[in-house]
Amino acid sequence: MTWVLDNLELIAGLTLDHLRQCLLPIVLGFVIAIPLGWVAFRFKLTRGLVLTVTGLLYTIPSLALFAILPTVFGVRYISEANLVIALTIYAVAIMARSVADALGSVDPAVRQAAVAVGYGPWRRFWGVEFPLAGPVVLAGLRVTAVSTIALATVGILIGVDNLGYLFTNGLQRRILVEVFTGVVAVMVVALVIDALLVIAGRVLMPWAPRRSGRSRVVRQALHAGGAA
Repeated sequence: MTWVLDNLELIAGLTLDHLRQCLLPIVLGFVIAIPLGWVAFRFKLTRGLVLTVTGLLYTIPSLALFAILPTVFGVRYISEANLVIALTIYAVAIMARSVADALGSVDPAVRQAAVAVGYGPWRRFWGVEFPLAGPVVLAGLRVTAVSTIALATVGILIGVDNLGYLFTNGLQRRILVEVFTGVVAVMVVALVIDALLVIAGRVLMPWAPRRSGRSRVVRQALHAGGAA
């Protein structure tokens, strides 16, 4: 406890860095996954291809991805940009299937009714299909957010400071309380972001189920993060 009190400024700074590095990939992953998920849902011939390719992206080890991205995107190996791009790729890999499954959960009769009253494809998607798919999309976004927050800690392996610093520094100096503090800090950040997403979902989608299943989402995402 003494170590924590003596290093509150360090912990707060690393937490802010961690949040900055995670929020952009979560948003970008969500935005990119919407058209990919729609293509996977809309065209049966491309569904398998899109979902397989995006799924395979998640199987790429993070250290290998960090080595590949500088060549592809022209970013420096030791940079936040490298980490952000990698986290975005992992976020898309999770969200694309979630969006496709969410659109598939919409009752076909609702689509037919929208067409019958004169809704065009664009208006039908944004005015009918996507709002109704919203609860399932939100569930996928929550898993994506928590997974991204957990995965971001590997950034310390390429010299990007965030809460992962507490893991490596604590292990090197054999300060177990520092390692434990890093674990707790990551969990708190993940739970706070997850709670904010739940609140946003209830405000924007009052028709969504009230049970958040927060612990289940966190467990799934942390398990996914460990796999990468």
